[in-house]
Amino acid sequence: MLNFLTNNYTWILVLILLVNISQRKIPASSRKRAALIWIAAITLLYYMIVVVTSMFAPPVPAVGVWAGLALILALIIIFRRRVWPFTLRCKDCRKKLKWEFIIGHDDCLCQDCHDKRHPEEAEARKERERQKAEAQRPREEVLNESYAKAESVDQIDWDLWEPNHRCVITYVQDGSRLLFIEKKRGLGSGYFNAPGGHIEEAETAIEAAVRETKEETGADICGLEYRGLLRFQFSDGTRELGYVYFATYAGGELAECDEARPFWIERTAIPYENMWEDDRLWLPMALEGKNFEANFIFHDRQMISSEVKEIKREKSGEEAEDEV
Repeated sequence: MLNFLTNNYTWILVLILLVNISQRKIPASSRKRAALIWIAAITLLYYMIVVVTSMFAPPVPAVGVWAGLALILALIIIFRRRVWPFTLRCKDCRKKLKWEFIIGHDDCLCQDCHDKRHPEEAEARKERERQKAEAQRPREEVLNESYAKAESVDQIDWDLWEPNHRCVITYVQDGSRLLFIEKKRGLGSGYFNAPGGHIEEAETAIEAAVRETKEETGADICGLEYRGLLRFQFSDGTRELGYVYFATYAGGELAECDEARPFWIERTAIPYENMWEDDRLWLPMALEGKNFEANFIFHDRQMISSEVKEIKREKSGEEAEDEV
């Protein structure tokens, strides 16, 4: 026993000190921190008894060791409430405690039982955890979430806004007629619109315009001209960027598919009443050959806010493709 204490007493104190430092980070642990001081003091007392009795000739050292041990046990029994408030299981549910709750939390309860007894404290802790998690979230994710709650286009920084879908809309002209589709499924089902759809990976906007028009209507097109850029922010978090093109009909027999029913309509009879609300704000401008950019906020099919600007400098199709 003498050799053990002599060789390891410093490490025992270091261990007690490290546990005490850990306790300081745990709320409501003053009683258990004081208990460690008691344990350190009793250990020191026993160490002193052993060292002092070791200075005498046998059998004094052996008697001193056992006498000291008896004294220590007596002190532990007398002051047991102060020396050993630690438990391995929750006092309420008897669930095995984690290390943090063994050395800390004077009530000796698990987190769930503690929360039941102190609901206000539990709510405050959850709020701190929520704020900490919020601070660690990527800035882009936070921005996108805030944009989904926006009620005005002025509440969105459109320079930082990033779409999660890119698509094309292509108005095919044949003299005074425009090629429309009736959307049969998906976003905007039941509405009239121009042919279009999502841009696939490694595909340019112009390539997507030609492909989608062929797939949805059976028509071949040529002479595509870029007219404008549409940004849609939906309240469900969908962020859609659309490139608007005008093209010339180059042949092909119209054919209905699972997604769309194609039909021709005169430019003077565009059915705005059965189209997305935003179309009436920018399509007349596009029909006049003007370039534009527009931002919209939608809740489902209802337009909440809008902004349409004419772009004086004409943007070529190649420039538009660079943005894809």
